[in-house]
Amino acid sequence: MNPYTMTPDLNGEGLHIGIVRARFNEDIGLAELEACLSELEALGVDERDVMVVSVPGALELGLTLAQMAETYEFDALIALGAVIRGETYHFELVSNESAAAMTRVALETAIPVINGVLTTDTDEQAEVRATGKGQDCARAAVEMANLAAALEPESEDDFDEEDDEEEDEDLDDE
Repeated sequence: MNPYTMTPDLNGEGLHIGIVRARFNEDIGLAELEACLSELEALGVDERDVMVVSVPGALELGLTLAQMAETYEFDALIALGAVIRGETYHFELVSNESAAAMTRVALETAIPVINGVLTTDTDEQAEVRATGKGQDCARAAVEMANLAAALEPESEDDFDEEDDEEEDEDLDDE
């Protein structure tokens, strides 16, 4: 069996990317953002096609991502930040609810939302992972934006244009 296999497309030219960064644990989020922007540039995304906004914390990411997605101006969205375990249950609540919100936005809008919120036990773990996570998010956003575009069904207008072209060819043959 030799199925058609789509390969990852990491060409960022022409893509519009939105980034929402949580300011809580700011140094981690800024390190992620710097690495993410650098990688997006390396992948060919024009800096004029990137919008960066910040919100107070991880729980505010979902609302902002939803508002950005509803504009349909972005091919992909990226959430950046860090939730670092403390001594209370709050860590689980923030981690789970922010991730669930991101998933809902992606599923409800069919716009890829890349979860770059680090969830670690310590500040040191987050610091070690921040740069790599920022780069990974940029690659995932470009790949998923291109995949979503490739998988988008053809519209009725596309079929109508093809039918019109076929009818014109049939008339030419007569």
